[in-house]
Amino acid sequence: MVFYLEYWFLPCALLTFGLKFGFLINNKAKMTKKTVLFDLDGTLIDTAPDFIRIIKAMCIQHNLPIPSDEAIRKQVSAGSKAMIRLMFGEELANISDDNPKLLLYRQAFLDAYEADICVDSCLFDGLDACLSKLESHNIFWGIVTNKPRYLAEKLLEKLNLTKRCSVLVCPDDVTNTKPDPEPMFLALKQLNDKFNTSLQTKNCVYIGDHIRDIKAGNHANMHTIVAGYGYISKDSEIYTWGADMVVTSVDELVRYLYDWIKIDTH
Repeated sequence: MVFYLEYWFLPCALLTFGLKFGFLINNKAKMTKKTVLFDLDGTLIDTAPDFIRIIKAMCIQHNLPIPSDEAIRKQVSAGSKAMIRLMFGEELANISDDNPKLLLYRQAFLDAYEADICVDSCLFDGLDACLSKLESHNIFWGIVTNKPRYLAEKLLEKLNLTKRCSVLVCPDDVTNTKPDPEPMFLALKQLNDKFNTSLQTKNCVYIGDHIRDIKAGNHANMHTIVAGYGYISKDSEIYTWGADMVVTSVDELVRYLYDWIKIDTH
């Protein structure tokens, strides 16, 4: 009888240990299952103050009427060409995006922005604590932006976010930019390759303040959130963009993210 007990004890003990160990591994996997991706300007970082300052300086330089701060904020997420068109009004209203004159002004604008890229820009209030909470729960967070890489990297470096950000995808990295889903798929691929994981788009949330952000996320089968606190015009019909959720403040976004990820805040 003792002989049989000895032979039964070892397999049972190994089985019990394996089940417990496997449970711990599975729990860890669940902790990293969800992924949070942000648009950059107007969603994660409030860059409008720097754009407002540079646009006003250029308007003075070219003897142009100075747009209101609110008018400039509304164009930030639409990109540099939209901000140039805002400055020059009718002069550039009916020319194509590849017009040499528009591109010349755009390059001057980008050069001025690069020189003073992070004088007043900062994370939206409340998001630094949110990022720390995600990191403490082993949740990957990253950025998918239409901002050129050389500017995005410089901005993140200035704000000490480079090492914290798990993935950064910029227009330089893809053939098709948002609203095409290519950048979204690339972000997940880079995360999976970098961390040897198997993250899926259906377990990823993408937050943005422009309709192209929501379209890109939806086309990639991601959970999508409109950052209503961002650079959105009051007349924008954000509830028709097809997002899974619309938030109007950072606090609301943070609460929703914690609930979606199942992070206990107590």
